Amino acid sequence: MLRTLSVLLIASSIAMPGLAADKPHNAKVTVVFDHVLPNVPGKSLRGVLVEYGPGGSNPSHTHAKSAFIYATVIEGKIKSQVNDGEPKVYNTGENWIEVPGDHHKISANASDTEDAKILAVFVVDTKETELTTPDK
Repeated sequence: MLRTLSVLLIASSIAMPGLAADKPHNAKVTVVFDHVLPNVPGKSLRGVLVEYGPGGSNPSHTHAKSAFIYATVIEGKIKSQVNDGEPKVYNTGENWIEVPGDHHKISANASDTEDAKILAVFVVDTKETELTTPDK
């Protein structure tokens, strides 16, 4: 019995990092606006504020299949990697885009001591309810 318990404890401690990797760490995501585009039937414009505390991050993810995204750093420094591109650190005022089908591999605060924020503006199918899907 003791041996079985020890094996389970060791197995769970090995599995834990994998479980934690699919959850945000010291990050808050808030939809700050959502408007149907009256001149583009079936499309909406959604603004998402992503706030990272020091060392904060979001797991690797994809976005809604219809999503075209313009992201700009509004505070601090953000480390980002889209698809197989090189990871890059973006400073306040810098931006990037993501097109439908892109894979956002790294999304994190580049600092362990300062906060960072992104405003991501999505053009997306109005019917889409999930904007972000973590990798499985």
